[in-house]
Amino acid sequence: MEAEALRGDWSGRGAGRRGRARGGGEASAVSAVIREGKVPCAGSRAGARSYGGRSGRAGPRRSGWQRRTPPGTRLAPLGVSVGPRKGTGRGRGGRGLLHGAMGDVGEPGRGPAQPGAPLPTFRWEQIRPHNLPGDKWLVIERRVYDISRWAQRHPGGSRLIGHHGAEDATDAFHAFHQDLNFVRKFLQPLLIGELAPEEPSQDGPQNAQLVEDFRALRQAAEDMKLFEAKPAFFALLLGHILAMEVLAWLTIYLLGPGWVPSTLAALVLATSQAQCWCLQHDLGHISVFRKSQWNHLAQQFVMGQLKGFSAHWWNFRHFQHHAKPNIFHKDPDVTVAPVFLLGESSVEYGRKKRRYLPYNHQHLYFFLIGPPLLTLVNFEVENLAYMLVCMRWMDLLWAASFYSRFFLCYIPFYGVPGALLLFVAVRVLESHWFVWITQMNHIPKEIGHEKHRDWASSQLAATCNVEPSLFIDWFSGHLNFQIEHHLFPTMPRHNYRRVAPLVKALCAKHGLNYEVKPFLTALVDIVGSLKKSGDIWLEAYLHQ
Repeated sequence: MEAEALRGDWSGRGAGRRGRARGGGEASAVSAVIREGKVPCAGSRAGARSYGGRSGRAGPRRSGWQRRTPPGTRLAPLGVSVGPRKGTGRGRGGRGLLHGAMGDVGEPGRGPAQPGAPLPTFRWEQIRPHNLPGDKWLVIERRVYDISRWAQRHPGGSRLIGHHGAEDATDAFHAFHQDLNFVRKFLQPLLIGELAPEEPSQDGPQNAQLVEDFRALRQAAEDMKLFEAKPAFFALLLGHILAMEVLAWLTIYLLGPGWVPSTLAALVLATSQAQCWCLQHDLGHISVFRKSQWNHLAQQFVMGQLKGFSAHWWNFRHFQHHAKPNIFHKDPDVTVAPVFLLGESSVEYGRKKRRYLPYNHQHLYFFLIGPPLLTLVNFEVENLAYMLVCMRWMDLLWAASFYSRFFLCYIPFYGVPGALLLFVAVRVLESHWFVWITQMNHIPKEIGHEKHRDWASSQLAATCNVEPSLFIDWFSGHLNFQIEHHLFPTMPRHNYRRVAPLVKALCAKHGLNYEVKPFLTALVDIVGSLKKSGDIWLEAYLHQ
């Protein structure tokens, strides 16, 4: 996978150390300091609650209309002074870097000093330039927010929110958050204006009617209570995962460590591990419990104790994929060059005469290094690097608990070499499952650079469904309903069947491709897409 996923702004780690509790007893966080060009990890729960940090220093540089305002001027929309303010230096554990320039980010609900004062208005041509690393604006519900400095404190990471720079992020905002009113309180201090009345809500040649109809569809799904989970459904999922873990150990305990019992145990453990991916995926999308912190805690248990991985690492990768699926340099799942070339990268590499590997044969070596090694090598290394770089010590302890349990259970039967061999066998088997199940809905679809589509169009261009059945639903963790999952990532998966007819009707109305494939066809199409991309590369390489 993309090496950049291990560098840059790691999502996950909170934006600094925790400060001393203030008013109400809630802990604030010390802001992250960028040292020697390193970007801090963002996204701790403390950061989500307070976005605090060190104060008593100059605020972030002013942008847009703020730059045209003399220092010390009282700004009605934000209700704060732009210049350094008296009394903002709070030392260690104080309110945040943004306090002196953008209001108390750590105190949601602190609105304008003059309620009712008109907000500055912006046109899209003024917003578009603000999509640089240190200068990012975005639009949510026709309001313009300057997230240039705050993005580092975003609980989902600065990359995730930064991918929507200078865009209308309204539908992404609704897709990723449960309690919108709570999140809006944190956005309020970042508010700098609104779209001019004559400006469309979306920039560029987007279908405004499609956007409106999709939002109506989402409201209909909410009215049908399709975002409410069934606790018994997920309890059964966890129960059958734990039962398989016990069954695998009992197989070896009762039948001995021979080849047949060991093979059966490896298959059972691999199935358990595969289903753990599905369950932690549900929890990561906060689609199981009503409260986000319960989902996060349960995900840490499933991902850490049952799998040996970091939940924060997974969320860092996966949320980027959902925000911009199949977009190079924004979706880590498809930015896999130079090992594999997908979509538009085939043409680019061919024209530039780049040949690191025989890409016209990538559909063949895919079987050797793709499905077998993704989880065993790529994920293990990337996950460990993430935890160490971002100092995710709790995640590291969770992962250590998995390895301790696994080897304590199986070393008495196999010894150290045999237990390691069993572990490798399980990882390779689950890696095959992971690659084929997750990529059958994406690799055969459009893969390329950013095209700034609306939410529904961008998700449909990158996803397809697989014909459902009780077995396929279970085997794929309901990822055979990939279209519905991408349109509504926080929806519990047991409701995909109910919302699917509504999505299909929306696609039919607007001429969008709602593609459903047989299971085996979807698997074969992965290899076919790799071969097609390799052929495109070879043609461009030889003839240009």
